[in-house]
Amino acid sequence: MTATDPAAAELLARGELTVRGRIREASNAALYCTVTHEDREAACVYKPVAGERPLWDFPDGTLAGREAAAYEVSRATGWDLVPPTVLRDGPYGEGMCQLWIETEPGAELLALVDGDEPEPGWKAIGLAEAGEGRTALLVHADDDRLRRLSVLDAVINNADRKGGHLLPTADGRLYGIDHGVTFNTENKLRTLLWGWAGEPLPEEALDVLEGLRDALTPSGPLTTALTPLITPAEIDATRARVDALLTSGTHPEPGTDWPAIPWPPV
Repeated sequence: MTATDPAAAELLARGELTVRGRIREASNAALYCTVTHEDREAACVYKPVAGERPLWDFPDGTLAGREAAAYEVSRATGWDLVPPTVLRDGPYGEGMCQLWIETEPGAELLALVDGDEPEPGWKAIGLAEAGEGRTALLVHADDDRLRRLSVLDAVINNADRKGGHLLPTADGRLYGIDHGVTFNTENKLRTLLWGWAGEPLPEEALDVLEGLRDALTPSGPLTTALTPLITPAEIDATRARVDALLTSGTHPEPGTDWPAIPWPPV
């Protein structure tokens, strides 16, 4: 089953979860599972709320809902940048369940390069330690898929867009994962995708943002989808971020009261 299959979310929500192993690299409990329903089966990730590590700036037990909320916003954009994700009960209680994405090895989206300016086709992020006292320029690809993801991150206020959260696939699509620290009412945008900071938003992005504004009215379909997942104040803040992007017409720039780049960056 692919992430674009319209039946994927239903399978995740209604299917039987079977735990196959644990993803040890994850900072919170993340379990590799299969989900089956009738004649369908797929691999997925299940993150139970009980396995979430407490954070000082996010309420306990809310990360799974934020992951599902990020999927709802992604789906509303029409870009489908987040794999199908639902909030459901599972073997270890309520948690988020997300379709597993097989990645395409060798798809280069980030690089460290010498020099002060990026080569054509790349955007500068900033200087980074490259070992043995040497610094290098950290760059990301000047890629429309990444640009769309940077707009989505600005809308959902993603505080942790690392390189390891970018999943390119063999069919040319790109997905973003790990959206547990999103939708805070305070500005916490922290990302590697600063290459377009201050530049005008593409017409495509402005059209998508207009659609999000319509969907986020008090009785709009996106507001309805987000209501069980995040707080009313967080929905209001999301609405305000969409309005701010449309008013400025530009990609956001790094703030001064919050680290702009996640650590570690990958």
